[in-house]
Amino acid sequence: MRRCIVKIIVILGSPRRKGNTAKMVSMFEDKVKENHEIEIINISKYNIGGCLGCYRCQEKKDEPGCVQKDDALLIFDKLIQADAIVYASPLYWWSFTSQIKPLIDRHFCLVKGYGTPDYTSLISDKPAALLVTCMGPIERNCDAIQSIFNGICEYAKLASKGNYILPFCTTPDEIGANGEELAENLANAITGN
Repeated sequence: MRRCIVKIIVILGSPRRKGNTAKMVSMFEDKVKENHEIEIINISKYNIGGCLGCYRCQEKKDEPGCVQKDDALLIFDKLIQADAIVYASPLYWWSFTSQIKPLIDRHFCLVKGYGTPDYTSLISDKPAALLVTCMGPIERNCDAIQSIFNGICEYAKLASKGNYILPFCTTPDEIGANGEELAENLANAITGN
């Protein structure tokens, strides 16, 4: 049975507003916006501190409960309300950018009781996908970011819809047909078409 996606949240982790990843996100948006609601969160516009490791968030079971009162709480509310999530980042040193990494670390507050019988996630079962642009090949270049994303999905109980990586991506103007096909594949996977 096909799941009807109502709201897709894209976390755009690129510091470049008109870079390769932003263009890929725009191409994805064009594929889904006719039938689905989509919101792109350009993470570089938000104030998000790193996780303090204080564990205070674990005291509240039905909300993020983070003690830091910054923009991460607004984004977490959007993730909780979303039907699907796309994490989009250019590849920086085999991983996510420093702009998106604090938000990823703070996902800890969305998971409650890890390792106990009460283990749950405030974003469980949501379809999630990884969208990456990189200048080099996928092989031995994107292993770490894919492993991290797969770990995020497992830990937060997200329903992974795969990793969508555009290799040898130099400028937005050169994305072309390979980017279109990747955006189409991502759209089909995340919406269940």
